[in-house]
Amino acid sequence: MPTRTASATWSGGLKNGTGKFSGSAGLSGNYTVASRFEQAAGLNPEDLLAAAEASCFSMALSGALERNGTPPTTVETTAKCTIERTDAGPTITTMQLDVRAAVPNIDDPTFQRLATETRDGCPVSKALRGNVKLELRAALSR
Repeated sequence: MPTRTASATWSGGLKNGTGKFSGSAGLSGNYTVASRFEQAAGLNPEDLLAAAEASCFSMALSGALERNGTPPTTVETTAKCTIERTDAGPTITTMQLDVRAAVPNIDDPTFQRLATETRDGCPVSKALRGNVKLELRAALSR
């Protein structure tokens, strides 16, 4: 399996500085303290972590549904990554997954079981487990 690479550069002091990141697949962006801890425009590490979790979860759930004999038509996942100020400093506390999937010929209890197993077992979730609360809301769309 491949190793993925990304790099980041920060210029200036913390409050007024700027950052840039890039990844081996061409992904790149800019970030600042305001884009991370306030509502300013720009990307931040939490956006990237949420994108990683949503992508990984959608792909893994699709695989689980297919192995179950009920391949999905679509799996749409929105991940919300929350960073909060704690006694330990800024901390990523929660990753909330909202999933809607179109899956023919499956009952809701089976879908919920597979979604929960995927939440606990996809590679990005495993990397977060024990450090970040992973919440899941999964619904079938027909």
